[in-house]
Amino acid sequence: MKLNIKVIDLPVLLPESNGCELCIERLREKLSALRGVVELAIEKNSNKMEIKYDPNFISLEKIEEKTREIGIHLEKQYKHESVTLEGLDCPDCASKLEKSISHLEGVAWVSVNYASGKMWVEFESEVVTISEISTTIQHLGYSIKDIGEEIGEDRSIFQISGMDCPDCASKLERRISKLRGIKETLVNFNSAEMVIRHEARDDIINEVIKIVDEAGYKARLKTVADDLMDKPSFLKKDKRRLLTLISGILIILGYGSSLFFGFFSILFFALSIAVGGFYVARSGFYSLKALSLDMNFLMGLAAVGAAAIGEWEEGAMVVFLFSLGNTLQSYTMDKTRNAIKALIDLSPKEASLKQNGSLVRLPVSKIKVDDVIVVKPGEKISMDGVVIRGESSVNESPITGESMPVDKYTGDEVYAGSINERGALEIKVTRLYKDNTISKIIHLVEEAQAQKAPSQVFVDKFAKYYTPFVILLAIAVTAVPPLFLGEPFSPWFYKALVLLVISCPCALVISTPVAIVSAICSASKNGVLIKGGAFLEEAGALSVIAFDKTGTLTKGHAEVTDIIPLDRYSNNEILSAGASIEEKSEHPVARTIVKHAKKISVRIEKADEFLSHPGKGAQAKIKGETFFIGNLRFIKELDIPLNGSLEKIKDLQFQGKTALIVAKKDKVMGLIALADKARDISKNALKEIKNVGVKKIVMLTGDNENTAKAIASELNVDEYEAELLPQDKVSVIKSLISRYGKVGMVGDGVNDAPALATASVGFSMGVAGTDIALETADIALMADDLSKLSYTIQLSRKTLGIIKSNIVLSLIVKAVFIGMTFAGLANLWMAVIADTGTSLVVIANGMRLLRFGEKEEEGARHEHVHEGDCCDGNHDHDEHEHHEHTEGSNCCGKH
Repeated sequence: MKLNIKVIDLPVLLPESNGCELCIERLREKLSALRGVVELAIEKNSNKMEIKYDPNFISLEKIEEKTREIGIHLEKQYKHESVTLEGLDCPDCASKLEKSISHLEGVAWVSVNYASGKMWVEFESEVVTISEISTTIQHLGYSIKDIGEEIGEDRSIFQISGMDCPDCASKLERRISKLRGIKETLVNFNSAEMVIRHEARDDIINEVIKIVDEAGYKARLKTVADDLMDKPSFLKKDKRRLLTLISGILIILGYGSSLFFGFFSILFFALSIAVGGFYVARSGFYSLKALSLDMNFLMGLAAVGAAAIGEWEEGAMVVFLFSLGNTLQSYTMDKTRNAIKALIDLSPKEASLKQNGSLVRLPVSKIKVDDVIVVKPGEKISMDGVVIRGESSVNESPITGESMPVDKYTGDEVYAGSINERGALEIKVTRLYKDNTISKIIHLVEEAQAQKAPSQVFVDKFAKYYTPFVILLAIAVTAVPPLFLGEPFSPWFYKALVLLVISCPCALVISTPVAIVSAICSASKNGVLIKGGAFLEEAGALSVIAFDKTGTLTKGHAEVTDIIPLDRYSNNEILSAGASIEEKSEHPVARTIVKHAKKISVRIEKADEFLSHPGKGAQAKIKGETFFIGNLRFIKELDIPLNGSLEKIKDLQFQGKTALIVAKKDKVMGLIALADKARDISKNALKEIKNVGVKKIVMLTGDNENTAKAIASELNVDEYEAELLPQDKVSVIKSLISRYGKVGMVGDGVNDAPALATASVGFSMGVAGTDIALETADIALMADDLSKLSYTIQLSRKTLGIIKSNIVLSLIVKAVFIGMTFAGLANLWMAVIADTGTSLVVIANGMRLLRFGEKEEEGARHEHVHEGDCCDGNHDHDEHEHHEHTEGSNCCGKH
C-alpha cells in the first residue's frame, strides 16, 4: 500500500528530565506499532521527536493519545476538528480550498471531501484558531456552516454584540477555549455569532457570558425562537436555483426575439449571462484573489471571452448550462450526504430514566453509568446496557447489519440505536452516551471519509498537472496561429475558450470520493465498519486470508469435556486450581474453565501475582503456593515432570480436544480437556470467500497440531499453522505477504492485535461493544458473521470497478473533446454539457454503491419469514435453550 508520507517535528515531555532511555524505548515501541507510522527519530537530549506518518491512516490526535497512555506528553497541542462547509459547489473547488488551508501556519493536515461536504483539519491551537481558518475559508468564497456536533456533548450558540474587528474574534475564541469544559469554540465575526461545544454542565453558560463581558462585548444565548426567526426564507435558500431558472428564461426570450429584433436578443443573452453568472463570477473572483484558479474562474472567463468576440448566445448558454449542472450536481450530492446524516439520526437524543418509581425524559448526555432506563415496544434503545428486567425481540441491524431480530433476556447486552420490537425492557446503563457503540461507529465512519484512498491521491495529483497543462495549451492556441502562422484571431481564440472549459477536471476529481463515501456508508448499514478508502481498496486485492481459529472459525465458547486427575488429586482440586488462575484472564478458554467451575459449584480461590504467558498459559499464587495452567510447551519449558501424562494428552488431542495441564512447580496435578466446535456458518462462509476469488485460506492457532488438523479438515482450510505464539502469527503473516502479496487477517481484535496490524488488512469480528477490537481493526465486522467477509470483498471490487470506469469515462470525454476542438467540431455549450454531464454520470454511478447488498438483505428477510413459520413463532426459551436455539437448530439457527 503506497503511503502519503508527512514529516513533522514534535517536542516531547518525558517523565524524567535527563531523557530516560526506557521511556524513549517505550515511546518508540508504542508508536511504531501503529498503522500509518513509518519512522521515528527521537533525540533524548533535545526532547524532540521527528515522526514520519501518513495522515490518511493516523491522526496527530491519535498519536498524542497514545503517547499520553505511557506517561509522555507532546508539548505542542493539536486540535482535530471536522466542519460542514457551505457554498462548496465544485469538486475542483474542494482541492483548491484544501491547498489554501494547508498553507496556513499552524495547520498540520487538512482534508476536504466534496462528496460529504466536510472538512477535517488538524491544527496547532496556539498558532491558529478555528476562527482564523474560518476567515480564510470566507475569503475563498465559502463558509463554515457548522462545527461538528459531538455525540454526548452539549452545543450552545451565542449572539455577540460590540465586536468590531476580525482579530477581536480570534482573541475572544482563544479566551473561551481555555475555559474548563469547553471542547471547541468558533467565533464568526461576520455573523456576530459564537458556537461552543462543551461538557454537559449547568454553570458553563454563565461563565462564558462573564468572559465575553470581561472582553468588552455582550453575549446572549440564542433560543429556539431565534432559530425560527433566523430560518432562511425560500427566496434566500433557493436563490441560486431561482437565478438559474431566470437565466434559462432569458435565453428563451433571446432566441424568440432574435427572429424579429437582433438587438433585443443580444440584450436578453447579456442579461442571462449577468443573472446566471452571478455566483460563477463571485466564486471566480475569490479564486483569482487567492491565486488559485478554479472552474468558476475558467467558466466565467469563457463566457466573457465569448461575449467579447460577439458570441453572446454561446456565452449565455455556457453560464446557464454550467449553473444548471451545478444545481443538479448539488441535488445528487445531497443524496450521498443524507446517507451519512441517516446514520447519525439512528442515535436517539433522549432516554426515559427510571427515577423514584416514575419515568423522566432526559437528554442522553445527562444519563450516567448504572442509571436504569426503560424502553417501550417500538422505541429505539438510547444507551448501551444490560437488560435487568423484561424480555423482547430487538432489531440490531443498525449496529450489526443483521436484519433478523435477536431475542433478549435478563443479563443480555443491548446497544444504543437498536429497536425494541416486542416487550418493555429495563436496562442498566453500562456506557456514557459518547462511548456507546453507535457513537463510535458514527465517529469512525466520519473519520474514514477524511482519509483519501490511493486512487484519490493519484487523481488529485493528475488533476494538479492536467488543468495548468490545458490552460497553457489554450494560451498557445490563442497566440501561436495568429502571431506565427498568419491565421485569423477569432476562430483560434474561440478554440482556446473551448479548451478552457475542457480543462475543468471536475468529473475526474469527483469520480473517486463519491464512490468511496457511498461504499463506506453502505458497508456501515450492513454491519461492516471500514476505516478508510485505502482499506476498502485493499480488501478487494487480497489473495490470501488467514483466520485465527478460536472464536473466529470456531464458536469460541468451548466446553469442558474431561478432567483427568493424576497423582491422587481429585477432579474438584484440579478444576479449582485451574479456575482460580484463569479467573484473572480474558482468554476465551479461561472463561470457559471458570464458567464450568461455577456451574458445578467448585470453589474458586483468591489468586495473587497472576502472570499471563501469551500463547502458552498462566500462573498465580493460591494460598502462598504457585500453580500453573497451560499447554504442553509451557509445562515443558518449566521443567515440570510430566509423569506419564503425555499419552493421555495425545489421546485427547487425537479426539480434537484441547488439553490443558494443571501443575504445581514440581508435579502435574491433572488435565482439563476442552472441545470447541466449528461455527455452523464457517464452512459455507469460507466457500463463499473462495468463490469471490481469494486463492488460499489459512488457519492460525495456538492449539496443538492434532486439534488444528481436525478443525482444518472439517472446514476444508487450505493450510493451517498450529502451536503458534502471538509473535509466531506475525511471522506467518509476513511470510504469507512475501509469498502471495496482499494478505488479510481475521481475528477477535484482542489477542491478535500484532498479526492484524501486520496484515495488509486486519479484520476483527463481533466487535459490537468491544472498544479494543474496534480500535485494532482496519475493517470491523460488528456481528460474528463470517459471510460479511465475502460481502466486503465484493463491495471493494465493485467500488474499484466503478472508480476505474468513472476515471476512464472522464478521461475519454476530455480526450475526445480536445480532439474535436482542434478539428473544429466542438463549441462552447457542447463542452459545458460534456463537462457537467460527465460529472453527473460519475456521481450517479458512484451512488449505486449505496444500495449494494440490499438484495441479500431482502433475501435474508424472506428467509426469516420462513423460519418464523417453521418455529410457529415460538421464541419462549430459557437462556440455555436460547443459545441452543441460536446456534444449533436447523430450523431457527440464523437468529
